[in-house]
Amino acid sequence: METVTAPDGTAIAYDRPGDGTPIVLVHGTTGTSAVWDRLRSQVPDGYTPVAMDRRGRGESGDADDHSLAREVDDVVALVDALPGDPVLFGHSFGGLCALEAARETNIEQLILYEPAILVGEHRAEPPLAPRLRDHLDAGDREAVIEAFFRETSTSGDPSQWPIAERAPLAETVVRESAVVGSYELPDALSIDTPTLLLAGAESPAYLRDGIRAIGDAMSGASFVELADVGHVGVWRAPEKVGAAVRSFLPDC
Repeated sequence: METVTAPDGTAIAYDRPGDGTPIVLVHGTTGTSAVWDRLRSQVPDGYTPVAMDRRGRGESGDADDHSLAREVDDVVALVDALPGDPVLFGHSFGGLCALEAARETNIEQLILYEPAILVGEHRAEPPLAPRLRDHLDAGDREAVIEAFFRETSTSGDPSQWPIAERAPLAETVVRESAVVGSYELPDALSIDTPTLLLAGAESPAYLRDGIRAIGDAMSGASFVELADVGHVGVWRAPEKVGAAVRSFLPDC
């Protein structure tokens, strides 16, 4: 993997397996760049998927201090290092990072799959991060991951959740959950870039409400709801996600 240096000096790793128009892929809280593996083959001809490892995971570095602003800086640094104006595609917490990055740098198109935000009545619910922090302080990293999956209503059989596999990400899961709890979506988003908003019909209500609130705050965004698909459609339903992306992106 190649690396780009973020403004705070952190090395951010990314994989760019071709020279086509870049589609920068920004993964969610419990993933790494590998979550995009099944979607790569769905990228339209002429485009190249550029999957980054967000800070604190995969081959990227980290820093003592964490904030949404630093995560956004990482995405902007990668976008600005690539030729032309790339497409930016963010999923879950990566969707939040991509949304904010699109307000700060030039991109050709923006694709957001259920950014991790809380709106309306969901903001009144007890915050998740302190409960996850209790498990982390007790030294139970797997309990952090299990509680995150359970409380964010991840679909699927709980016995199949990759709890042990994701346990090394416990610290980042806690800190990103705190960011989600504190983030407030602006009433209006000044993003002129053509935007595709993706939602899974089977996703938790707070995520579906969040993506619709983003649509209300923007002007002219396209909205596609994927039937029989949940929040992790980029992994479990890449053909459906890919079809929506191909319909949205212009031919190169």
